[in-house]
Amino acid sequence: MTSLAPSMGFANPVFDSQQCFRAIMDAMARPGHILPLDGIAEPPAPLGPVAAAVAITLFDQDTPVWLDQSLAESPAVCGWLAFHSGARVIADFANARFAVVADPAQLPPITLFAVGSDRYPDRSTTLVLQVTALNDHGPRLTGPGIAGSARLGFEPLPPNFWDEITHNYALFPRGVDVILAGPQCLAALPRSTLAEAV
Repeated sequence: MTSLAPSMGFANPVFDSQQCFRAIMDAMARPGHILPLDGIAEPPAPLGPVAAAVAITLFDQDTPVWLDQSLAESPAVCGWLAFHSGARVIADFANARFAVVADPAQLPPITLFAVGSDRYPDRSTTLVLQVTALNDHGPRLTGPGIAGSARLGFEPLPPNFWDEITHNYALFPRGVDVILAGPQCLAALPRSTLAEAV
């Protein structure tokens, strides 16, 4: 008989969620820095473990979340997120506080997500992109939290992603923030980060 119970979240919910939260905050404070993440979740595919850990750390019952097609069409993923976070999945990405993307090649233009306003810049979307690899071979990054400059690359790369990040930077203090969730690590690109080709 097959169990219908959702697969496990964190093995040690309090400790692991605190560790994940610290890693996310560190990544946002040090853009381009790749951080390992231990104690990650065990979600159903196609939701990756690091993206899942970010989700159940940051989402709650008041969080409207947009999922890309591969995730939204999975009852197991939607049930797992609802069970472990209580987050509401919505179809309108312009009203999402978070967006989780399992297939970055299908990422909509990031300007279609909420970018906040000058008065309420926090009313924007944070994108959580599942990636297969993170490295230091991408564009040159500068901005708050970066000593001099850094470089960050990842795969697969959404179409026109770096051009969109340049446009996103120009919107500051508005704009989206991006969390890159690798297989066992994460990195971040806050809206205050400028990316330039090298």
